[in-house]
Amino acid sequence: MQPWPKQSALTIGFAHAAYQLREEYLARNGAAASFEVRTVEDLKARAHEADVLVVSGLWRNDMLAGLSKLRFIQSISAGTDQFDKQKLAAAGVRLASAQGGNERAVAEHAISLILALARQLHLARDNQAKRFWRPMIGDRSRREDELGGRTLVIVGLGRIGLRLAAIASAFGMRVIGVRRRPGSEPNVERIVLPAELHAALAQADFVALTCPLTPETEGLIDAAALAAMKPSANLINVARGRVVDEPALIAALEAGRIAGAGIDCVYEEPLPATSPLWAMPQVLLTPHSAGETRAYEGNVIDILLDNLGQLERGEGELLNQIV
Repeated sequence: MQPWPKQSALTIGFAHAAYQLREEYLARNGAAASFEVRTVEDLKARAHEADVLVVSGLWRNDMLAGLSKLRFIQSISAGTDQFDKQKLAAAGVRLASAQGGNERAVAEHAISLILALARQLHLARDNQAKRFWRPMIGDRSRREDELGGRTLVIVGLGRIGLRLAAIASAFGMRVIGVRRRPGSEPNVERIVLPAELHAALAQADFVALTCPLTPETEGLIDAAALAAMKPSANLINVARGRVVDEPALIAALEAGRIAGAGIDCVYEEPLPATSPLWAMPQVLLTPHSAGETRAYEGNVIDILLDNLGQLERGEGELLNQIV
């Protein structure tokens, strides 16, 4: 294998619809030649120029065949399910994720959705738009709730899940984690295996999905999983849309089999205008923005520069290496 060139001999392509990644790279005195594109079409037209691509949602696996220069992809996102890892490996292209770059942001977003649903902030906003001052409520089951003493089941105890556990613990919540490896973690009362998922769901007041999308997690929250939840429970999805069987979720919400949902990611994005989720008052939707903060470009470029340095020094394992 040829030695990795110095950064000044590279061309880096930054590809994202909105993020100002090239600007952040140049602000760090990045030495490589670089370009930035905002659409799939523009990426297809210019990707052949790049030794390194910084990309996530604009990537298409059919691009790879024409990219003879490409040697490294730095994903902009923590998730890498859009990349064909076998094809990348066969082509000798390394891949690293941006895992950790948004762990604080996504965990904070998840607890924000939990708080909003518990305190009914989404309904208050709806009432504000209607100029309606809601009277006091006699039915205790319909009032706002407190988080202290409530049970949160976190599906996926990676960096985001563990940070969410720490925040939830500070609110006095009881945390149960679901992951493939047994063991113990700070702020988590108990860890159960995926085979025990439904038993854990039955205890939950809130279920937060923070797992990656894999063959094992695709459709994990299906009709049976939703049926295992309490009618008073809420589902929070800051993972990937395909972790949830969306028609089953809609049916459960319509039938009142669960109380509500805070959803940051859906099966098809943007969410189609015909989706019933738009009009459900017990649903709080955000546009896959959990990881999107003012600090995000800097976090991604930190990981990119770390990996470029490791490649130049000939070190084996990259930060967040996937391929």
